Amino acid sequence: MNMAAQCLSHPAGTLAIIDLTGGGHRDVTTDALAEMTDSLARALMDRVAPGDRVGVLLSQSPWCAAAHLAIWKVGAISVPLFKLFKHDALASRMSDAGIVLVLTDDEGARLVGDLAECWDASTAGIEGGPVAFAEATATTPAVLIYTSGTTGTPKGALHGHAVLDGHIPGVSLSHDDLGQPGDCLWTPADWAWIGGLFDVLMPGLALGVPVVAARMEKFDTDQCMNIIRQGAVKNVFAPPTALRMLKAADAHIPGLRSVASGGEPLGAEMLVWGRNALGVTINEFYGQTECNMVVSSSAARFPARPGYMGRAVPGFDVQVIDHDGKITSEEGDIAVRRGAPSMMLEYWNRPEDTAAKFRGDWMLTGDRGQKDGPDIRFVGRDDDVITSAGYRIGPAEIEDCLLTHPGVATVGVVGKPDPLRTEIVKAYVVRKAKADVTADTLRDFVKERLASYSYPREITFVAELPMTVTGKVIRKELKARAAAEIGEQT
Repeated sequence: MNMAAQCLSHPAGTLAIIDLTGGGHRDVTTDALAEMTDSLARALMDRVAPGDRVGVLLSQSPWCAAAHLAIWKVGAISVPLFKLFKHDALASRMSDAGIVLVLTDDEGARLVGDLAECWDASTAGIEGGPVAFAEATATTPAVLIYTSGTTGTPKGALHGHAVLDGHIPGVSLSHDDLGQPGDCLWTPADWAWIGGLFDVLMPGLALGVPVVAARMEKFDTDQCMNIIRQGAVKNVFAPPTALRMLKAADAHIPGLRSVASGGEPLGAEMLVWGRNALGVTINEFYGQTECNMVVSSSAARFPARPGYMGRAVPGFDVQVIDHDGKITSEEGDIAVRRGAPSMMLEYWNRPEDTAAKFRGDWMLTGDRGQKDGPDIRFVGRDDDVITSAGYRIGPAEIEDCLLTHPGVATVGVVGKPDPLRTEIVKAYVVRKAKADVTADTLRDFVKERLASYSYPREITFVAELPMTVTGKVIRKELKARAAAEIGEQT
């Protein structure tokens, strides 16, 4: 059940990746990708053992795909890493995972610095014959993907080789039966996240649907439309913020067959715009790093309902449960029955957190919802995660970063409602006595240490923060304050 075998088991000449990186256009067939994979696998066999964690710090590219496939082929565990991470964000994940080696390029090697040994994926290969696929079962560890760190440091969700099979039904549904003649996938989402890696790249390779590789450091509507045209893209996974930016630019994109979107609700207005400007009904889907692609809409099969995420994907039992773990028709916790095909094996080295993720036989998503027949309505998040421009951002990591600044005494970070990004990161900061640190200084401080998208766009200096008796910031009060500021600014 090795995922690498699933992705590479196609006839010679099958188009796998359309490489538009660097302004070029190169077709990479499955057999060419297999040769790239084997060249890396031969090198890895002398350096890593089954179960070792190997980082992949590469943007969308054929070598990014080959790196993951090679790691799985030799029985090791791949750890996707994001190039917008700075030193501290990379260090925390790499240390927690115990990464022994990073497959990257010159740019990535500069980011990693002395944190780990780096290999240039495009030059690290060794010539030779085909490498055998390591034996694997559904639960053999294969990929360690880090969450956004909604409480404390980010947690590593460990998935087995079944994770790809678990994604394929939902990916297929969200693209109205993916695999039709002429289908071609692309997403502006980086392949370092579960959405780019397992909602697009790996399912496309497994199903024999060509995937376009095109790097976008920052979403740009003109570049997006150029990529779709140059790659003859028919199927797009676009985060809601990207769709809103296309709408704001009055973009019209002909020739698409399907558009899928997930991460936050779209609403009726966006669905109407999609039909008019994109020529399709946008299919919403739902999931998270721990268990992805569990709910989906599919216009080819049933009508979309604004405000509803869709229906449980075949193979998944998704319900709304109460505090006792019983299924309810009222608003409650959205949960997935234990044993679902894309469900993580565990949080890496965090048995207590793994146990807390479950209520009886149900894995809690942390979101609230309500069912109406088979359709599931999203009510809201039950945690403090910030959803901004399609990224899920954990406030704790940002707070920890700001607290290392010598001028900061304490801080609380929340999401502030924003019409374009859904939310922006808002920080309320208490300065240390006599410190004259500025908002611009703190913004730059976070930008240099974490991801460039997770810095606080707004910072307000306050005399004190609302605290519990045990000294924890009451984010609920800060969120209410941030929301109230919207009215004060209009």
